Amino acid sequence: MNDFPMAWPAATRATQRRLAGCAKPLSLAALLMATASQAIPQETRPTSFNLYGMPGLIDMPTAEAAPDATLSATVGHFGDTTRTTLAFQITPRLSGSFRYSRVADFYPTIDGAPWTDPIYYDRSFDLRYQLVEETATRPGVAVGLQDFIGTGLYGAEYIVASKAVTPGLRLTGGVGWGRLGTANSIGSTGSRPNELLGEGGVPTYDRWFRGPVGAFGGLAWSPMRNLTFKAEYSSDAYVNESTDGNFEHASPWNFGMDYRLKNGAQLSLYHLYGNTVGFQVSFHTNLKTAQVPGGLEPAPVPVKPRNPADINDLGWTNDSELRTSTRNALAKAMAREELVYEGLELEPRRAVLRMRNPTFDATPQAIGRAARVMTRVLPASVEEFVIIPSVNGMAASAVVMQRSDVERLENEDAAEMLARTAIRDGYGLAPPPERTIYPRFSWSLLPYVSLSAFDPDNPLRADVGIRAKADYRITPNWVLSGSVAKKLGGNLDSITREGTSGLPYVRTDAKEYSRQGDPAIEHLTLAYYGRPAQNLYSRVTAGYLEKMYAGVSGEVLWKPVDSRLALGVEVNYVQPRDFDQLFGLRSRETGGGTIPEVNGHVSAYYAFGNGFHGQLDVGRYLAGDFGATVALDREFGNGWRVGAYATVTDASSEEFGEGSFDKGIRITIPLSTALNRATRGENTVTIQSLTRDGGARLNVNGRLYEQVRDYHRPEMEKTWGRVWR
Repeated sequence: MNDFPMAWPAATRATQRRLAGCAKPLSLAALLMATASQAIPQETRPTSFNLYGMPGLIDMPTAEAAPDATLSATVGHFGDTTRTTLAFQITPRLSGSFRYSRVADFYPTIDGAPWTDPIYYDRSFDLRYQLVEETATRPGVAVGLQDFIGTGLYGAEYIVASKAVTPGLRLTGGVGWGRLGTANSIGSTGSRPNELLGEGGVPTYDRWFRGPVGAFGGLAWSPMRNLTFKAEYSSDAYVNESTDGNFEHASPWNFGMDYRLKNGAQLSLYHLYGNTVGFQVSFHTNLKTAQVPGGLEPAPVPVKPRNPADINDLGWTNDSELRTSTRNALAKAMAREELVYEGLELEPRRAVLRMRNPTFDATPQAIGRAARVMTRVLPASVEEFVIIPSVNGMAASAVVMQRSDVERLENEDAAEMLARTAIRDGYGLAPPPERTIYPRFSWSLLPYVSLSAFDPDNPLRADVGIRAKADYRITPNWVLSGSVAKKLGGNLDSITREGTSGLPYVRTDAKEYSRQGDPAIEHLTLAYYGRPAQNLYSRVTAGYLEKMYAGVSGEVLWKPVDSRLALGVEVNYVQPRDFDQLFGLRSRETGGGTIPEVNGHVSAYYAFGNGFHGQLDVGRYLAGDFGATVALDREFGNGWRVGAYATVTDASSEEFGEGSFDKGIRITIPLSTALNRATRGENTVTIQSLTRDGGARLNVNGRLYEQVRDYHRPEMEKTWGRVWR
């Protein structure tokens, strides 16, 4: 289930800041709007996409690859079938996609049992790899796995080659297995199971490149830049749809036309299989070249060079009133830059600034603005700036700059300043916060939409309501936080599917929380954050941790400031909350068994470089099952992220239920893209199969790694180009 807030129609600038900081996450519909609204440079626009939402002709694939980091969303319809696909070019040659299909009046036999509902929904994943890049003398060659961990309805494998023979004409030819081997057979590579899998979710490796082999091919002709005509000879006989549905396969020939808009969107019209009309719309955005977030924030103040005659003037050091006025002036100047001053240690040649960055998603932008302000406020004799960003009272790092470098390099390449900047562990270096800074109170009030997707009984359900959130920072390290929601309407409480796993019901009771929790205390916690030693960070959170569980959560993270590797340990002691989500607790006994008291994980995080980031969690999950979660994300300097995860535990696929194991795709959208101004707010859309009990983790706020790593060298290097912005 995803939770999507909505902004007020006319919010003040301060209110927008509060909403941006608290909103999580945007809906998939907003993602499609974002992709449609951003024009893509001509050189990075993707090739044509087929009805499977991948580079192709009409229903058949081609060997082309979309430009690296292209995120695409397609919706295609023909006959009784609608396919919605989200695809991502993971590397220049490797791409992946998630597809959700709707087939009407289709009654297949699944695991020996007939399907009786009038609508059949199917989830599938694809992978494809470009083996050979096209050149002037050779074709491009790609290999693909289609629906390789789904039910098998769209299961196929293929090897395909494509080549431009004139500037406007491209030819494609290939061979396919599975669906793509059901027509135009030219041979066979052994036997292949053909039944549809009811649970799905496991790799169908026993089918890959097995069975009859079919040949397909086609051409694409572009008489002008934005218009393409296509013809293809398909090797898909649509056996299942013809046998168990209303599809009529009258001809293997398909014809189509694509028209591309200026922003890269593709509109397509097709005539398929002799008697069917289809259409498709495709949206694309390239996350490498997507607009850098922000733009409406005020310009930073310019650096103020010193008068050389004043550099050795130390007369101010004995003037206590001047020290006080300097601190006050620095706090006011930083507030104008939307930064929070927390403390200052002022020495004759050195100043140590403790600050908090509630605004800029690129940490170097906050550091650069703080340094500019310091040149305008601090006495001329101060040469060394030590800027220590604080996160929930934890000194995350110490960024050391020489004032003379700031003065000299303000208008030079940012890499010059990075080479002259030291980034160290901030442990024990930060001055104490000034007594007038804390306690601090902040709040927000905003609408929300909670969505539940991919339930076969109803693929989309939603609740709408109002959410109030508040944080009371007692000290920098102690944070009292809460969230209350009031539902105004919706149908999440109409979920009829019951828990069928052989595990305790740790998540499948979600419908009861929606039905009875109105109003609901979503969380109410007291958290303490600390720095127990160099390279170490800690968190203890107690209270109503999330909407389903209360208890205590503790975490320790080891993360050197210059290391790509981090290690963490989290232990949670939990009790299920009452379904009304107020102050009561309920028994650990559920219809599926007893929920254990203790769960937790040992975690490893690693930044591989080139934007790829991995995470491995090993431990005990909420239902008591033991296993591991592997996640890989590709992250971009503008704040976008696309990733996938999979969890495998000692719970069998039968105990887990439909989907066999937990897995999903997640897309993180920087809110600054929508607001066009700097904000640290971001929204993550998670696309996963049904919410199940196996592999379920506690949803506690404030986990350490995501808070800390933005302020360490590997992450700051990625966005250092914005230090002077």
